[in-house]
Amino acid sequence: MAAAAPSASIRCRGVCLTYGGRRGAVETLRQLDLEIPQGQFVCLVGPSGCGKSSLLGLVAGLRAASSGVIEALGRPVQEPVVDLGFVFQKDLLLPWRSTLENVMLQAEVRGLTREPFARRARDLLAMVGLSGFEDRLPHELSGGMRQRCAIVRALVHNPPLLLMDEPFASVDALTRDQLNLDLLALWAESHPTVLFVTHGIDEAVFLSDRVLVMSNRPGQIVADLAIDLPRPRHPDMKDAPEFRAHAREIRHLLGGMAGATTPGTSL
Repeated sequence: MAAAAPSASIRCRGVCLTYGGRRGAVETLRQLDLEIPQGQFVCLVGPSGCGKSSLLGLVAGLRAASSGVIEALGRPVQEPVVDLGFVFQKDLLLPWRSTLENVMLQAEVRGLTREPFARRARDLLAMVGLSGFEDRLPHELSGGMRQRCAIVRALVHNPPLLLMDEPFASVDALTRDQLNLDLLALWAESHPTVLFVTHGIDEAVFLSDRVLVMSNRPGQIVADLAIDLPRPRHPDMKDAPEFRAHAREIRHLLGGMAGATTPGTSL
């Protein structure tokens, strides 16, 4: 008997999003269709202003679509989705709380029993090289360390869905490479579904099971590329012909959109 196909963690059908503005309405997403099975790591790339971050907000229930249907974790999204983790471009750590207490904020706001999640927090912090820094305040951490803390905070309650909006955009290239490895190690621990927005083509190929390429605004999915590279991933594979072929294909798709953005406010 064949195994059942994994259920979809994210499903979008005919999703449209239009913003009103002083200079008129701006159509951000148009008839966008998307399905991501449980446990997949999917990267979303596309031109600036095409609605990538807006799509994450819709999936999280932080804003409402103008039309269409969005489902997350098997349920229609009609309000903020609580069973997920969200990592933003900025780490958003509270400056008066230690590394551990910033992570534990996730458990506090959810009313979870502290002790088991404190143990899990310490274990995850150790996985990303922050053992010994549990009592440090954010200003005592580097940018990369702060972002590791933010990722652990998003994962400490073991969510089935993780949304990430260019989380490594502000760090240097070497730190970014290490954060990619740290993220994959954390993902392998429990395999949440991940939807990861990035402008880095190599980053998208290195992390993903699939790369979704969006069009210029109004955004649609114009390519869905399977990344058939073996796991676990290692930095050396970026020199492999298969890796470079995937990166070239994405670069070619994005290059064809350069300079073709429709007028309106960038989002």
